[in-house]
Amino acid sequence: MNQNIRKILACVDFSQYSPMVLEYAVALSQGTDTQILVFNVINQRDIAGAEMVFSYYPGSFTNVINTDDYIRDLKNERSEKLKQMIKDGFFDQKSRMEIKIDVGIPFECILKAIETEHIDLVVMANKGRSNISRVLFGSAAEKVFRHSPVPVVSVRERAKFKREK
Repeated sequence: MNQNIRKILACVDFSQYSPMVLEYAVALSQGTDTQILVFNVINQRDIAGAEMVFSYYPGSFTNVINTDDYIRDLKNERSEKLKQMIKDGFFDQKSRMEIKIDVGIPFECILKAIETEHIDLVVMANKGRSNISRVLFGSAAEKVFRHSPVPVVSVRERAKFKREK
Protein backbone atom coordinates (compact mmCIF):
# COMPACT_ATOMS: atom_id res chain seq x y z
CA MET A 1 0.00 0.00 0.00
CA ASN A 2 1.33 3.42 -0.99
CA GLN A 3 0.73 5.84 1.87
CA ASN A 4 2.25 8.90 0.22
CA ILE A 5 -0.02 11.86 0.71
CA ARG A 6 0.15 14.03 -2.38
CA LYS A 7 -3.10 15.96 -2.06
CA ILE A 8 -5.17 16.95 0.98
CA LEU A 9 -8.79 18.09 0.81
CA ALA A 10 -9.40 20.76 3.47
CA CYS A 11 -13.17 21.18 3.85
CA VAL A 12 -13.96 24.76 4.89
CA ASP A 13 -17.49 25.95 5.67
CA PHE A 14 -16.67 29.37 7.21
CA SER A 15 -17.61 28.13 10.68
CA GLN A 16 -15.38 28.88 13.66
CA TYR A 17 -13.55 25.63 12.88
CA SER A 18 -12.43 26.62 9.38
CA PRO A 19 -9.06 28.15 10.37
CA MET A 20 -8.38 25.06 12.48
CA VAL A 21 -9.06 22.80 9.47
CA LEU A 22 -6.50 24.75 7.44
CA GLU A 23 -4.00 24.66 10.32
CA TYR A 24 -4.21 20.86 10.49
CA ALA A 25 -3.99 20.48 6.71
CA VAL A 26 -0.86 22.62 6.68
CA ALA A 27 0.64 20.76 9.64
CA LEU A 28 -0.04 17.38 8.05
CA SER A 29 1.63 18.49 4.84
CA GLN A 30 4.65 20.08 6.53
CA GLY A 31 8.01 19.11 5.05
CA THR A 32 6.48 17.64 1.89
CA ASP A 33 5.35 18.95 -1.48
CA THR A 34 1.75 17.98 -0.70
CA GLN A 35 -0.93 20.14 -2.32
CA ILE A 36 -3.91 21.38 -0.30
CA LEU A 37 -7.27 21.78 -2.00
CA VAL A 38 -9.31 24.25 0.06
CA PHE A 39 -12.86 23.10 -0.62
CA ASN A 40 -16.18 24.78 0.06
CA VAL A 41 -19.69 23.71 -0.89
CA ILE A 42 -22.63 26.00 -1.51
CA ASN A 43 -25.41 23.89 -0.07
CA GLN A 44 -28.16 23.01 -2.54
CA ARG A 45 -30.64 23.65 0.27
CA ASP A 46 -29.60 27.33 0.28
CA ILE A 47 -30.01 27.56 -3.50
CA ALA A 48 -33.48 26.01 -3.24
CA GLY A 49 -34.40 28.61 -0.61
CA ALA A 50 -33.28 31.46 -2.86
CA GLU A 51 -35.20 29.98 -5.80
CA MET A 52 -38.31 29.84 -3.62
CA VAL A 53 -37.95 33.53 -2.75
CA PHE A 54 -37.43 34.38 -6.43
CA SER A 55 -40.61 32.47 -7.34
CA TYR A 56 -42.73 34.15 -4.63
CA TYR A 57 -41.75 37.59 -5.83
CA PRO A 58 -41.26 37.07 -9.57
CA GLY A 59 -41.43 40.73 -10.57
CA SER A 60 -39.09 41.90 -7.83
CA PHE A 61 -36.02 39.82 -8.61
CA THR A 62 -36.18 38.86 -12.29
CA ASN A 63 -34.63 42.10 -13.47
CA VAL A 64 -32.08 42.09 -10.66
CA ILE A 65 -30.94 38.49 -10.13
CA ASN A 66 -31.59 34.93 -11.20
CA THR A 67 -30.35 31.63 -9.78
CA ASP A 68 -27.25 31.48 -12.01
CA ASP A 69 -26.29 35.04 -11.05
CA TYR A 70 -26.92 34.25 -7.38
CA ILE A 71 -24.63 31.18 -7.53
CA ARG A 72 -21.94 33.09 -9.45
CA ASP A 73 -22.05 35.90 -6.87
CA LEU A 74 -21.87 33.43 -3.98
CA LYS A 75 -18.89 31.66 -5.56
CA ASN A 76 -17.07 34.96 -6.07
CA GLU A 77 -17.83 36.09 -2.51
CA ARG A 78 -16.68 32.80 -0.99
CA SER A 79 -13.59 32.67 -3.16
CA GLU A 80 -12.57 36.13 -1.92
CA LYS A 81 -13.21 35.09 1.71
CA LEU A 82 -11.07 31.97 1.26
CA LYS A 83 -8.27 33.95 -0.39
CA GLN A 84 -8.34 36.39 2.52
CA MET A 85 -8.33 33.54 5.08
CA ILE A 86 -5.30 32.02 3.36
CA LYS A 87 -3.55 35.39 3.08
CA ASP A 88 -4.18 36.22 6.75
CA GLY A 89 -3.18 32.91 8.30
CA PHE A 90 -1.27 30.83 5.78
CA PHE A 91 0.53 33.28 3.49
CA ASP A 92 3.72 31.18 3.43
CA GLN A 93 1.73 28.14 2.28
CA LYS A 94 -0.48 29.81 -0.34
CA SER A 95 1.53 28.47 -3.29
CA ARG A 96 0.55 24.93 -2.24
CA MET A 97 -3.13 25.79 -1.87
CA GLU A 98 -5.82 25.75 -4.49
CA ILE A 99 -9.42 26.87 -3.96
CA LYS A 100 -12.44 25.02 -5.29
CA ILE A 101 -16.08 25.85 -4.66
CA ASP A 102 -18.84 23.42 -5.61
CA VAL A 103 -22.63 23.50 -5.44
CA GLY A 104 -24.74 20.61 -4.16
CA ILE A 105 -25.26 18.40 -1.15
CA PRO A 106 -22.08 18.87 0.92
CA PHE A 107 -21.20 15.25 1.71
CA GLU A 108 -21.89 14.17 -1.88
CA CYS A 109 -19.70 16.97 -3.24
CA ILE A 110 -16.90 16.03 -0.84
CA LEU A 111 -17.05 12.36 -1.83
CA LYS A 112 -17.10 13.31 -5.52
CA ALA A 113 -14.12 15.65 -5.05
CA ILE A 114 -12.14 12.85 -3.39
CA GLU A 115 -12.44 10.87 -6.62
CA THR A 116 -12.19 13.61 -9.24
CA GLU A 117 -9.37 15.53 -7.55
CA HIS A 118 -7.37 12.38 -6.61
CA ILE A 119 -7.39 13.22 -2.91
CA ASP A 120 -5.27 11.14 -0.51
CA LEU A 121 -6.50 12.60 2.82
CA VAL A 122 -9.48 14.67 3.96
CA VAL A 123 -9.37 17.18 6.82
CA MET A 124 -12.69 18.45 8.13
CA ALA A 125 -14.40 19.56 11.31
CA ASN A 126 -17.06 17.34 12.79
CA LYS A 127 -19.08 20.41 13.70
CA GLY A 128 -20.04 23.00 11.20
CA ARG A 129 -22.44 25.77 10.49
CA SER A 130 -25.68 24.06 11.46
CA ASN A 131 -26.31 21.82 14.43
CA ILE A 132 -30.05 21.62 13.71
CA SER A 133 -29.44 20.05 10.31
CA ARG A 134 -27.37 17.35 12.03
CA VAL A 135 -30.34 16.45 14.20
CA LEU A 136 -32.64 16.31 11.19
CA PHE A 137 -30.40 14.84 8.48
CA GLY A 138 -27.17 13.57 10.07
CA SER A 139 -23.93 15.48 9.74
CA ALA A 140 -22.03 15.79 6.48
CA ALA A 141 -18.88 14.82 8.38
CA GLU A 142 -20.46 11.62 9.64
CA LYS A 143 -21.49 10.65 6.10
CA VAL A 144 -18.03 11.39 4.76
CA PHE A 145 -16.45 9.31 7.56
CA ARG A 146 -18.67 6.36 6.68
CA HIS A 147 -18.25 6.49 2.90
CA SER A 148 -14.83 8.00 2.20
CA PRO A 149 -12.39 5.76 0.32
CA VAL A 150 -9.46 7.69 1.89
CA PRO A 151 -8.57 8.54 5.51
CA VAL A 152 -10.49 11.42 7.10
CA VAL A 153 -9.04 13.54 9.89
CA SER A 154 -11.61 15.01 12.27
CA VAL A 155 -10.59 18.40 13.64
CA ARG A 156 -11.89 19.23 17.10
CA GLU A 157 -11.45 21.98 19.61
CA ARG A 158 -9.88 20.30 22.62
CA ALA A 159 -11.55 22.49 25.25
CA LYS A 160 -14.99 21.99 23.80
CA PHE A 161 -14.71 18.20 23.65
CA LYS A 162 -12.97 17.72 26.99
CA ARG A 163 -14.30 14.72 28.92
CA GLU A 164 -15.66 15.34 32.37
CA LYS A 165 -14.10 13.13 35.04
